[in-house]
Amino acid sequence: MAEVKKIKVTLIKGLSGRLPNQRRTIKALGLNKISSSVVHDATPANLGMVRVVAHLVKVEEM
Repeated sequence: MAEVKKIKVTLIKGLSGRLPNQRRTIKALGLNKISSSVVHDATPANLGMVRVVAHLVKVEEM
């Protein structure tokens, strides 16, 4: 069975003045404050959410 790849997502910019869609996406990813990080599986759904807010986050493969 193939091992699932993981990604670490870190919020690097604030949410002031951002679109409601981007705010909801950040919350759905589990990020709250600047410099908060979460680890997720690299599924198509999670990668799509990261793509929406790519200018606000830093992504690292694990």
